[in-house]
Amino acid sequence: MQHIKFLLATIALFCVLAISAQDINLANQYFINGEYEKSASLFGQILESNASNEFALNRYVESMLNLEQFEECEKVLKKQIKKNPNSGNLYVQYGAILERQGKTTEAKAQYEKAIQTISPDFNSINRLASQFSNTSKYELAIRTYERGAELLKDKNVFAFNLGELYRRKGEPAKMIEQYLNSLESNSINSVQTITIYLSRYLEPSDFEELQSQLYTRIQNDEKPEYIEVLAWSFIQRKDFKNALRQLKALDARLNESGQRIYQMAIDASEAKDYDSAIAAYDYIIQEKGQQNPYFFPSKQGAMLNRRNKIVQGLSYTTADLTALEQDYRSFIDQYGMNRQTASLVLELAELEALYINDLPKSVQLLDSLIKAPGIQRDEQARAKINLADYYLMSGERWESTLLYSQVDKGYKEEILGQEARFKNAKLAYYNGDFQWAQAQFDVLKASTSKLISNDALDLSVFIMDNLNLDTTADAITLYAGAELLVFQNRFDEAILRLDTLRLNFPEHSLQDDIYYLLAQIAEKRNDFVRAAALYQKVADNYKEDIRADNSLFALARLYEFRLNAPEKAQALYEKIFMDYSGSVFAVDARKRYRILRGDKVQ
Repeated sequence: MQHIKFLLATIALFCVLAISAQDINLANQYFINGEYEKSASLFGQILESNASNEFALNRYVESMLNLEQFEECEKVLKKQIKKNPNSGNLYVQYGAILERQGKTTEAKAQYEKAIQTISPDFNSINRLASQFSNTSKYELAIRTYERGAELLKDKNVFAFNLGELYRRKGEPAKMIEQYLNSLESNSINSVQTITIYLSRYLEPSDFEELQSQLYTRIQNDEKPEYIEVLAWSFIQRKDFKNALRQLKALDARLNESGQRIYQMAIDASEAKDYDSAIAAYDYIIQEKGQQNPYFFPSKQGAMLNRRNKIVQGLSYTTADLTALEQDYRSFIDQYGMNRQTASLVLELAELEALYINDLPKSVQLLDSLIKAPGIQRDEQARAKINLADYYLMSGERWESTLLYSQVDKGYKEEILGQEARFKNAKLAYYNGDFQWAQAQFDVLKASTSKLISNDALDLSVFIMDNLNLDTTADAITLYAGAELLVFQNRFDEAILRLDTLRLNFPEHSLQDDIYYLLAQIAEKRNDFVRAAALYQKVADNYKEDIRADNSLFALARLYEFRLNAPEKAQALYEKIFMDYSGSVFAVDARKRYRILRGDKVQ
C-alpha cells in the first residue's frame, strides 16, 4: 500500500512539473512575441504556485514594465524582498522600476542596498556585477566587485573583471592595472590570456603606460609574469633590443631552453632588425651549447641575418663578404656536411654564386651536398634546383635542364616539382622554344604555389601578347636572351641587347617590357632612384599593358623598403587594388596598404 501511495505521489509531482514547464514555455513565447499582457498573466500565475522561481519573476517584472504597470511591479518586488531580504537581484530590479519612473534618488538607494547585502559567494557577486554591467552601470559593477573582493578576502580575485569594466569605461591606465593584478590572483588567467587582451585593446600610445606600470612592479617584485609581459610589450613596439634584455633575464631565472629568445630572434629578423636577431641567436649558441634543440637553427639564423645585414644594405665591402664566407666554412668544417648543416651549405652556395660571384665554388659545394649521405630528400632536391640555376648562370644549359628534369620527375605533384618544371619551361623560353614553354606555363597556372602560378600566368600572357607567328619571333627572342643575361648577372650585355631590340623594333609591343627589365637591372645594381624612375615610366606611359601593375607594385616596394617613402608606397598600393583589382598583386597590395595605414593585420 505504501508503495502505491509513493508511486501516485511521484506521478502527481511529475505531472505538476510537466504542466509548470509547459506554462513557462508558453509564457516565455508570449514574452518573446511582445504579447506582454498574456506573458504577465501567465508568469503571475506561475509565481503564485512557486514564488521562488527567479526566471518567472524576472520575466513577470519585465512584462509589467513594458506595460508600464509600475505600482504592480513594486508591490510584487516588495513582497519578494520581504521574503528574501538578502537577494541583491531583487533590489536591482526594484531600483530599475524606480529609475523608469524618474525616481533617481530612490533607485540609487536600492542599488546601494544590493551591494551592501551581497553575500560572500563568488557566483552571487559575479551575478550582481553582471546585472549592473549589462545595463552600463559600470561604476556600480566596479563597486560590487570591490565589495566582493573584501568579503572573499582576496583583493585580486575579480581583477580581470575589473579590467574589463575599466576597458568599457575607456580608462586604459586602470584597465592595465587590473589586468596586471589578475596575474597575482588564483584565477586561470595566464600571461598569454592577458597579452591577447592587451594586444586587442591597447592603442599604440598606451604602451608607455603599460611599461611604466610594469617597471614599478618589477622594482618591488621581479615576478616572472611581469618580465614576460614587459618583453612582450617591447616586441609589439619592435623594440627588440630591450625585449632581448628582458628575455635573457627570464631565461636565466627560469633556466629555460631559450625557446622564447629563439622566437624573438625570428620576429626581429622578419622586422629586419638584424642586429637584435643576431644577438639573440648568439646568446643561444654561446649559453645553451650544441645539445640544445635550438643550437643549429640559431647558428643558421645568426649567419642568415649577418648575410641579410650585408646584402640588403646599400653598401658593403668585399671584406664583409669574406668574413661571412669564413664563418660559414668554419662551421661546416667543424660539424661536417650532413642533414643538420645542409641548409647552411645551401646558403653558403648562394652567397658564393650571387654575391661573391664565385660560381665554381657554389657548384662544388652543391655537388658535394647532393652526394653526401643522410641528406633529406627535400634538401637534396633543393640543392639540385639551385645547382641547376648556377649551371645556367655559367652557361651550361644542358646540365641545368637535366637537373630540373630530375626534380620534376621525382616530385611530380609537389611544389618542388612544380618549381623545377617552371624553371625548365623558362629555360626553354630563354632558348626560344616559346610554344613548348607556353604550354608548360599554361599547365602551371593551376599550381598550388601562388608564386609559381602567378609567374606562369605572367609568362603565358607575355608570350601570347608578343609572339607573332605569322611573321617572325626575332623581337621576343632578343628580349628572352636579354632576360637570360640578367639572370646571369651580365647586366651590360643585357642592356646592349635591349638597345638593339629598341632600335630594330621601335613599334613593337615589347616597349613596356624593355623599360621594366631595365628597371630590374637598375634595382639589382642598387641604383634605386633610377629603378624608380623607370618603373614610373612604365606605369605612366603603358597603363593598359601587362607590365603596368608589375611596375606599380615594384615601385611601391622600392618606396617602402629602399627609398624610405612610406606615404608614396601607401598611395601606390591603394592605386593597385583600386585601379587594377584583377591584378595578381591586388591582395598583397591591399595587405601592405593596411599595414602602412597602421591597421592590425594578421
